[in-house]
Amino acid sequence: MSVALSNRFQGGKAFGLLKARQERRLAEINREFLCDQKYSDEENLPEKLAAFKEKYMEFDLNNEGEIDLMSLKRMMEKLGVPKTHLEMKKMISEVTGGVSDTISYRDFVNMMLGKRSAVLKLVMMFEGKANESGPKPVGPPPERDIASLP
Repeated sequence: MSVALSNRFQGGKAFGLLKARQERRLAEINREFLCDQKYSDEENLPEKLAAFKEKYMEFDLNNEGEIDLMSLKRMMEKLGVPKTHLEMKKMISEVTGGVSDTISYRDFVNMMLGKRSAVLKLVMMFEGKANESGPKPVGPPPERDIASLP
């Protein structure tokens, strides 16, 4: 399908269409989760799903709807917790149950909403808490004298 898209459109237009198609596909999956009785007791589910969709789209490098090993590597490095190749393969296996080499959006949402504490879930939650920890000071640091140093 992307081959046909690239024949008609180039550059930013083709990328925008791929992103829009991916966003519609993920929104459809989000609607399935909203209708699922298993998650009916989950509080703030629409907001959580919107945040998961945004985060997933950020790290789905090839816009295929799957996070592969290289996308996961980029995610971990951006979050400040680089992992080895074997650690990332183990993370993918833990999320997918060993069925696939890529993390689908459904697997990602199931992991984030599930009770199991996958390593990737812990890292993503840590990133969310780190971003909530208040604004960072701007400008140069205040001047200090020798007596105030530890």
